[in-house]
Amino acid sequence: MKTSIPLLMALLFIAACKSPEKKDDNKNERVTPVLSFIQGQVAQIDTSLFAIRRIEILDSLHSDTIDISRTEFRAQAKDFLDIPDISLEKYKDQYKESQTYDQDLKLISFLTLPKSTSQSSDIQKQEVIIKPDADGGKIRTIYIDREITTKDSSVIKKMIWQVDEYFQVLTLKQLPGQPETTHILKVTWKDYTKPE
Repeated sequence: MKTSIPLLMALLFIAACKSPEKKDDNKNERVTPVLSFIQGQVAQIDTSLFAIRRIEILDSLHSDTIDISRTEFRAQAKDFLDIPDISLEKYKDQYKESQTYDQDLKLISFLTLPKSTSQSSDIQKQEVIIKPDADGGKIRTIYIDREITTKDSSVIKKMIWQVDEYFQVLTLKQLPGQPETTHILKVTWKDYTKPE
């Protein structure tokens, strides 16, 4: 009886140690919810007094810079607001996320890629950069690469969301029998109530 109690305790200890590992494996299957974060940023700007500026560059030849309203901001951010929410359960089998820590920059990167290159995936890459702190960390930058292919066109979008500062969308569009076009949209916002 005395030997069975330590043996039982050892088995319970081993089983308890293995349970968290399984939970961690499930965590690795989850993808960082980018869409809801961006929606929160847009909602914050909707109710702000920020000065918002749009810069557009077409094929590196034509540039246009204008101030825009808060309501126009939401329309300009549509490329971000229209992304599929790949953190949802229905995308679980299509994407995988890995995490790395950059010792030099002191940043954590959550990189999400399609599990299969043969599979047609709208989001080709999603990377979330976090600056860790005592409260867990703050998202600093989001990178998203999208590829939208139809029977008569191919569109690649390389998107950057710099938290509380700007977003940028580089669009490369290829139509049959026409040269590729490049369009850069950058929208910046500034909170003049905060000290520099």
